Amino acid sequence: MADKEIIVLKRDVNIVTIPDGEQGILHKGQSVTLHQALGNNYTVITDYGHMVRIAGADADALDMESHQLHTLVEETDSQAVEKNCWEVMKTVYDPEIPVNIVDLGLVYRCSATPNPQGGNDVGVEMTLTAPGCGMGPVIQGDVEKCIRALPGVSSVNVEVVLDPPWSREMMSEVAQVQLGLF
Repeated sequence: MADKEIIVLKRDVNIVTIPDGEQGILHKGQSVTLHQALGNNYTVITDYGHMVRIAGADADALDMESHQLHTLVEETDSQAVEKNCWEVMKTVYDPEIPVNIVDLGLVYRCSATPNPQGGNDVGVEMTLTAPGCGMGPVIQGDVEKCIRALPGVSSVNVEVVLDPPWSREMMSEVAQVQLGLF
């Protein structure tokens, strides 16, 4: 995005501050500059120069529409659920980096196991770009929320692991090209 878009908030909106992950509120009428509109969240800069994230559910406050994902398969067997999990995790972004967490190499494992009571239990192991990342719990929550909303999912466990530690070499070639590293 070459020109940064300035937006006046249409209503009060909940925010998460970046990089510390603290919650707060921006008020109706406040101006923000759109920094990143990827996945289903928006990263904006306040008129005080603070970077914050606004959830896709609050897109209307920015006079935008929430993004919808249309590439999911309809089946609910464990293989289809696992495929859908990988697809929805590609809609989760670190709010400071314009690359999804899958291409960044932050997701180490995702598996779906049939649950005897029906549906599938999903387990995800992921890491962070930095161990003390304040946005870690927010990103972890985004992963859990998007997977929990999938058909055929009965439970979700998203575990953040720090071993092996993340490094640039874990990024896909696509991510490296996007960030100008390749």
